[in-house]
Amino acid sequence: MWINGQPGENIAATDRGLLYGDGLFETLLIHRGQAILLDQHLQRLQQGCAVLGLDYPQSLRDEIQLFLNSSQATEAVLKIILTRGSGGRGYKPPAVPDPVRILQLHPLPDNISRNRQQGIRVIVCQHPVSSNSRLAGLKHLNRLDQVLASRELLEGIDEGLMLDDAGLLVEGTRSNVFLVSAGKLYTPDLSRAGVAGIMRSWLIERFAAQQIDVGISRVCVRQLESISEMFICNSVFGVWPVSQLRLAEKTVDLQCGPFTRQAQQFLHEVYNHE
Repeated sequence: MWINGQPGENIAATDRGLLYGDGLFETLLIHRGQAILLDQHLQRLQQGCAVLGLDYPQSLRDEIQLFLNSSQATEAVLKIILTRGSGGRGYKPPAVPDPVRILQLHPLPDNISRNRQQGIRVIVCQHPVSSNSRLAGLKHLNRLDQVLASRELLEGIDEGLMLDDAGLLVEGTRSNVFLVSAGKLYTPDLSRAGVAGIMRSWLIERFAAQQIDVGISRVCVRQLESISEMFICNSVFGVWPVSQLRLAEKTVDLQCGPFTRQAQQFLHEVYNHE
């Protein structure tokens, strides 16, 4: 782990990221020694800094490359954390913050390939995701909703779908969601809640390049009873088909359909060239 460009293990107990979740993070895949979709991740981090009133560290890209070179990692997960740093007691941030940069490497989850091929089982979580249009889309450090929803994932369940207080589908606990209904591809509207995932945005662009429109839609949980296809995505595992969706009143069995296979093919082509 590096802290502010140097190897380290200790974070101040007064750090506002710890005390208040006052910061941002990015999680991305290291494949063949390269950070996949790094430009997009850094752009989202910069946008988040603007919302939170933090100075974006212009040296971050070079720092990441030095970190990866020193680790010699080829296949891993890179986590980038930016906090406002320490600033005394109380919610009001310091007038002149001293941000803290943290870089971490983690091993890849061991179920990525299996779930990509066999599909996953998904439930709808009871714990809702909080709505806040000012923070919607950001990958900020306040992840308590996802923590509590993840407690519902019992043995044999790979992911949980999260709704807002109005019962509209937003995202997974660690993923974005795409679904197919009446032959059309959709993904939930994230204007009031959820994380605008890098993989989600990248896939929307790729589908558009193939003249396939992805609808951005308000999806009621009842609509999930009649879908024909669903997949989830994030920047680490890529695209996983949903093979079984457990709803309150019924279980929906699904196949890995053409839109899911197309999304996986997009990633296969990119990874072969990265």
